[in-house]
Amino acid sequence: MGLPVHASEDAHVLVLGRISDDPNAHYAQLKPLLDYVVPRMADVGITEGRVLMARDAQQMASYLRRDRVDWVTETSSTAVQLQQRAAARPILLTERNGVSHYHTVFFVRNDSPIQSLHELPGHTLALQSTASTSAYMVPMTELLDARLSPEILLSPSDMPSEGRVGYVFARSELNIASWVHKRMVDAGAVSNLDWNDLERFPEAFRQDFRVIHETKPYPRALELVRPGMAPEVEARLRQVLLDAAADPSAAAALRLFFNTSRFLPLDEGSEQSLEALRKGVQRVRAEVE
Repeated sequence: MGLPVHASEDAHVLVLGRISDDPNAHYAQLKPLLDYVVPRMADVGITEGRVLMARDAQQMASYLRRDRVDWVTETSSTAVQLQQRAAARPILLTERNGVSHYHTVFFVRNDSPIQSLHELPGHTLALQSTASTSAYMVPMTELLDARLSPEILLSPSDMPSEGRVGYVFARSELNIASWVHKRMVDAGAVSNLDWNDLERFPEAFRQDFRVIHETKPYPRALELVRPGMAPEVEARLRQVLLDAAADPSAAAALRLFFNTSRFLPLDEGSEQSLEALRKGVQRVRAEVE
């Protein structure tokens, strides 16, 4: 999916990176936008584009530190990890399907005695996977901020230690909904986008659920660049991406790029939510994992 290159060897190459467990599928999503961007950066010395996949955040951080990747598109929690591990810099918000921010929803069955986050100790919570921003990192941060103690369980049938919130990974949003609906777990946490998606949360389930807690919003996705990128290259990349939504010739590439509707400047509120998430990720790494 594109060979690693070093910036000093190939300063004319713009390398777009992505953490992926399905490189072939993601290559097809990334390459059209890269092909759109590269010709518009010729006057700052960019004449070629390549895609480089990493298997996880640790490998991507290594690529960024060694100048193997120039530009990365990622979700918020992974973005702040790349900031911490490799000094990557967010330059733009990524709006997908018309949504630039989202938040996490904690929910239970209507007949549950649980009324708030603080009543979760002694109960079980279904999350998606450690790779999820909205259904792992943010819920974990919220529990820690509420001075609650999460404890990983081996299966939905396990019970947490006294005073702790047991959590288990369901792997998908539909499974989270199903497990809560079937009373396999007491609560679930997902993004508000998934909560409102009838494929992931069928109406037959939704009518039996109620929300007990919602978090503050945070950016849905971000575009980041490596430390040390030439200022003129960074500025041009940022401008080309900002202008893309108004260019009809970019429409197909944006749609393939994870249904991106447009790129937006980072505003103060987004910077603050990323800072809170950055602190949350550090706490989760130190206190939970």
